Amino acid sequence: MRYRSRPQPREGGRSHIFEYRLMWLTVGFLLAGLALIGRFFQLQVLDFNIYHVLAADQHEIQSALIPRRGTIYVKDRGDGALHPIAKDRDVWQIFAAPKEIKDAQSTAKDLADLLRLPEEELHAKLAMSSSSYMVISKDVPLETIIKIRERRLRGIGITKSLSRLFPEEGIGGHVLGFVAKDDENQRVGKYGLEGMYDKILSGEAGSLMAEKDAAGRRLTIGNWQLKEAKDGSDLVLTIDRTIQYTACKKIQAAVREFDADGGTIGIMDTETGAMLALCSTPDFDPQNYGKIKDLAVLNNPATFYQFEPGSIFKAITIAAGLDTGKITPSTTFFDSGEVTIDGHVIKNSDKQGHGVQTMTQLLEKSLNIGAIYVEQLVGRDVFKDYVSRFGFGEKTLIDLLSETRGDISSLSQKGKVFPATASYGQGITVSPLQMVAAYAALGNGGKLLRPYLVQEIRHPDGKVEVTKPQVVRQVISSRTSRLISAMLISVVERGHGNRAGVPGYYVAGKTGTAQIPDPRGGYYEDATIGSFTGFAPANNPRFAMIVKLDHPRTVKFAESSAAPVFGDLAKFLLDYFQIPPERPVTK
Repeated sequence: MRYRSRPQPREGGRSHIFEYRLMWLTVGFLLAGLALIGRFFQLQVLDFNIYHVLAADQHEIQSALIPRRGTIYVKDRGDGALHPIAKDRDVWQIFAAPKEIKDAQSTAKDLADLLRLPEEELHAKLAMSSSSYMVISKDVPLETIIKIRERRLRGIGITKSLSRLFPEEGIGGHVLGFVAKDDENQRVGKYGLEGMYDKILSGEAGSLMAEKDAAGRRLTIGNWQLKEAKDGSDLVLTIDRTIQYTACKKIQAAVREFDADGGTIGIMDTETGAMLALCSTPDFDPQNYGKIKDLAVLNNPATFYQFEPGSIFKAITIAAGLDTGKITPSTTFFDSGEVTIDGHVIKNSDKQGHGVQTMTQLLEKSLNIGAIYVEQLVGRDVFKDYVSRFGFGEKTLIDLLSETRGDISSLSQKGKVFPATASYGQGITVSPLQMVAAYAALGNGGKLLRPYLVQEIRHPDGKVEVTKPQVVRQVISSRTSRLISAMLISVVERGHGNRAGVPGYYVAGKTGTAQIPDPRGGYYEDATIGSFTGFAPANNPRFAMIVKLDHPRTVKFAESSAAPVFGDLAKFLLDYFQIPPERPVTK
């Protein structure tokens, strides 16, 4: 049998196969290199935040996923700038893992020296504790943190977190509220704006998710998903920093001077409803809410508590009479000093009869009998309708929590005595905020405005929501507004409100000295609430204001307590707004 030999490849063919294989090998390496570079790019750039978080310890991971709470700002007309009155700040705390500490004595000595803590007490905690985690000190200064890091103490760790800072002291804890920890150790806004806008201020917490094996353990190599935290939005308030500070100081001084239980000042822009100031005392410090002994102090007296307004309500009654055409400023009535209704004898506050009086004199002398006369002319149903239209018996819907509606239910009861006493502010209850909003309507042409505190909401993405003024309803005609304004000017010029006046300006307003109901029935004999509510300049008001003092003991009537506080603050405001005098200043 003959065999044929296998042909041998030529030298050129061998070279071709080698080059072919080398080419594919090179391509393979290139693809592998590109894949590796792509993976590095993903790790170093695209997924940098994920792996940066993974590289941190559990405390830093928690911190990285917690959003910063929005800042609350107030404006200042003086410098035109925004000033933070509530904001987040970075704080550091020192913690220990006692099980990892080898020399508790030496560690305690180093820490005690840096943190200014009792060495023996700290040593006892570190040596005797079986805990795996123990907070040693909170809110540690950065310079101290740097020194502790340099010492590299075994079993001692540092974590950064966020804390709420209220840099402006004494300008209204009731408006701000505070931030506390809930049952899940999450920061939550309580009371005031912090509570009302908690969701907007809080932002959204982040999360870190990973693939898990069948046993529920996270896979080191696998897909990780990082949802970054979204910071909260900022609030820019209508509150003017200088006006708020001044109002708070004035009411605090007045409460001390007149030995009152408390007091409130509310100042509203009469054209927009924006609150320029809202301050009450006693107040609380949002930075130290944990030191509060009486939780009742957390409630905002301007919105939460109701009171019988007394004679400041007579302006509402007269406005109803003017608007219905039942009276004019010069309409007269005979004031006998007392009247009997449903078996109840009602008298003027001075227990005197004044004979024939005009409606303007009624307000000047604050005559209860005259207010009843007007209510009866108007009719109880129409009178009740006007009281409701001025916003009493309903919430103002200001952007604060826990607002009272007040109580005007007596106007629905049978008997003529209920609307009669309500005509001069007795037997019904209102809030200070409702009262200042009603007076703003008296002066601005008859428009009841919704009060508000937040001018802008500034979101992290740059979007800005601006609050637009809202007219709730037209309560009285512009003509009625002009008439009642002129009558209230006369109260300040010639009546009980004289000490609320400001030289060179026309100020409109009314005093009120209201009795305080006794829960057992009737009224306390020696306890009153003094108030003054008004607006200025009267013919084109820039602001409306209420000053309320609870149970002042050194004076009896509001003309000697609330009225002069109003006048003092009104003068400041007219100067602050640079409003030129309307008439020559005479002594």
